Amino acid sequence: MRRSTASVSPSFLSALLSCKHFSVARICRCPPPVYGSHRWVCGISDSLSNNTLNASSSSPYRLMLFSTMAGTILVQARDPAKLNMEILNAIDERRYIDTWKLYEQHMQMEGFPRKSVVNRLLTGFAESLDVKWLEKAYAMVEQAFEESKQNLLEKEPLIYLSLGLAKCGLPVPASTILRKLVETENFPPVTAWSAILAHMSQTAPGAYLAAELILEIGYLFQDGRVDPRKKSNAPLIAMKPNTTAFNIALAGCLLFCTARKAEQLLDIMPRICVKADANLLIVMAHIYERNGRREELKKLQRHIDEACNLTDIQFRQFYNCLLTCHLKFGDLDSASNMVLEMLRKAKDARNSLAVATLVLEAARNDNRAFIARISGPNLSQNEPEGSHKDRLIEHQIISYEEFSRDRNFVKLGNEAKEVLLSLLAKLQTQVELITTEHGILQPTEKIYVKLVKAFLEAGKLKDLARFLIKAEKEDSPVSNDDWALVHVIKSCISLGWLDQAHDLLDEMRFAGVRTGSSVYASLLKAYCKANRLREVTSLLRDAQKAGIQLDSSCYDTLIQSRVLQQDTQGALDLFKEMKEAKIPRGGNPEFEQLVEGCAGNAEAGLMAKLLREIREGQKLDSGVHDWNNVIHFFCKKRLMADAEKALAKMRSLGHTPNAQTFHSMVTGYAAIGGKYIEVTELWGEMKSLASSAPIKFDQELLDSLLYTFVRGGFFVRANEVVNMMEKGNMFIDKYKYRTLYLKYHKTLYKGKTPKFQTESQLKKREAALSFKKWIGLC
Repeated sequence: MRRSTASVSPSFLSALLSCKHFSVARICRCPPPVYGSHRWVCGISDSLSNNTLNASSSSPYRLMLFSTMAGTILVQARDPAKLNMEILNAIDERRYIDTWKLYEQHMQMEGFPRKSVVNRLLTGFAESLDVKWLEKAYAMVEQAFEESKQNLLEKEPLIYLSLGLAKCGLPVPASTILRKLVETENFPPVTAWSAILAHMSQTAPGAYLAAELILEIGYLFQDGRVDPRKKSNAPLIAMKPNTTAFNIALAGCLLFCTARKAEQLLDIMPRICVKADANLLIVMAHIYERNGRREELKKLQRHIDEACNLTDIQFRQFYNCLLTCHLKFGDLDSASNMVLEMLRKAKDARNSLAVATLVLEAARNDNRAFIARISGPNLSQNEPEGSHKDRLIEHQIISYEEFSRDRNFVKLGNEAKEVLLSLLAKLQTQVELITTEHGILQPTEKIYVKLVKAFLEAGKLKDLARFLIKAEKEDSPVSNDDWALVHVIKSCISLGWLDQAHDLLDEMRFAGVRTGSSVYASLLKAYCKANRLREVTSLLRDAQKAGIQLDSSCYDTLIQSRVLQQDTQGALDLFKEMKEAKIPRGGNPEFEQLVEGCAGNAEAGLMAKLLREIREGQKLDSGVHDWNNVIHFFCKKRLMADAEKALAKMRSLGHTPNAQTFHSMVTGYAAIGGKYIEVTELWGEMKSLASSAPIKFDQELLDSLLYTFVRGGFFVRANEVVNMMEKGNMFIDKYKYRTLYLKYHKTLYKGKTPKFQTESQLKKREAALSFKKWIGLC
């Protein structure tokens, strides 16, 4: 009777021969007797010596015989139970290299180790906070899910591993583990996953994934889908996003410029009954400002003014957002009135503080401590601890033993709040228009620069002069030449805007504000250089009326101008006038002092900042913000016909749609569903517009397009968007699109290729298969 044999691949045979934990006893071609104390793995073996058998029966190893066409190999295999113990010992002793080798041997012999060993491996590698071992631990998790052995994985070790991955800057695998936990209904409590979210939000991809996680988890709780009265829903309820989780995701979106994604998070908050705290109110203000939602900011102002637990820094951030939004919309009256109101309050506060200081000094109290107490906390008192503490949080992790004892994840919840404070501190550094002194809001030079630029661009010179004069009366300068209006006039002269400079000087004179001779001298020289003699005569007359005495450098310039015009008599008259007035030579000391002051400051003066802002800054089109708000309103209400009319009107008025405009349209069509043709037409328009105008395709816009195209099965267009995102080095959440593909197109193009198909059908098939390969399903 012929005995059946099984073959062994050469690569597997080579691995066995090269492994030091297996020993080869003998190779031959003759059939051996069968021994009951040995397990036949494959085929026929030669006869074995008694010494080999006796050694085998007394050792913890088993003899294994492998047959090939060339012969048979007798090997000794490790005992799986002992191998499990060795793995545990190695991981406890942090011998990670040995641990991984032993694990690989077990995988070759028996597959995955025991459940307890697998989870100990995950937590041991996570404790190392070493990217290499964290990636290997994640690979174990992936393999377990691929082989449908996720029952080997416990919830707490997976949460701990996800935390380690997030701390080491690996947000994609960290978020994937959280998503797998939700899919398998091992719901992680919010106190645990909010800490993971916090560490993910330290990077741009992680911040985007954090927002996606909030949206995915929040969707489960929208509109009261989960009944909190059922005990069986308790683990699910414990996972519900809270205010801290929202704050973290929103702050991350703001730091990495994905404010429209943040606004999507705000939209779902009331649907899952999440209440806003003080921090969330300020974060909302930042989001509304970035997206140009001025009306929403005005509504929020009432809550800000009524809140009793806001700090000076938080007030400063809110009013900085409101002021910035006024500038975006070109509402210069509201912006200038805000600045004047701040100056008035600051002046009153200084007077009150001076009186209080005198009283305290008379009473011989410790005025420093008392003033600090009554005048409110300042920036240095309120800012969270510095980056040193943040680095400590990121580069250390509690032991798994301590982690497992904390059943309610209180420590992780506290850690999430600490990281949130560091994220909010980074937001505070973006406040440029307003500062605080003794708890009183005050405008910075930056807001003056932006306001002046906006007034000049709008041609509102009278309003600009009126505003600056009022501002100076509230905060009087040391000298006449140190007025902000004087700096503005000289900036206009430097830019060659001589008419605007002259108009502002007239407004200053009409308001009864006396200025020094330096500004007249600067404008006079500029007129002479431009050969505008009529304006020179007019300016000289104005200077005489104002009682301004010009210096010798001005007369030198005027004389040279007359000589160039071959007006010899006029030049002699000017020289005679200069001599009679006994004007000393050597230039104007006031002007020279001002120039030296602007050049010598480490921080450039107002004049230098204004020049830089006008030369380098881009002119804002406030009409775009207005129309974007109109289109956003219609899209949010799903009135797409009205949104299309608004977009057409926007174009007809000469306003160029931007990324925010198209994002509102795409998300509006997606909300209705089935409007894939319209989105495709928008995509074509966007590509043609990009070739002729400097439109920026950002991550949020392209991601919304990609989602719509994949949902509708438009894979040719989806691949175009993917290529554009990859060229721009933008992060793409492949897990989301893999899930979306499996949900709606799982059976698409699974059969054999048809023998007869049109070119269009072939193109669609190839595009779908290409996308499927890109998301890792081929």
